[in-house]
Amino acid sequence: MAEPGEIHQLSFEAALKRLEEIVRRLESGDTTLDESIELYGEGDRLKQQCEARLQAAQARIERIQFGRDGQPAGTAPFDGG
Repeated sequence: MAEPGEIHQLSFEAALKRLEEIVRRLESGDTTLDESIELYGEGDRLKQQCEARLQAAQARIERIQFGRDGQPAGTAPFDGG
């Protein structure tokens, strides 16, 4: 089980993989109530970490802007829409 400090150090891919493992274990029904609660808490922290990583990546993405002549004229922040 990953500790909160360890979760912060995981790459997006590693955090997502661990989150998928947790979902499989919870869906299997083979865990005790206490284990399920701990896994749910860890899964929630992993989800938050993945969302933060995605937001940070989106903030770094830029959209190419074109001038009236159709040529690239610079960039602007990506607005997601």
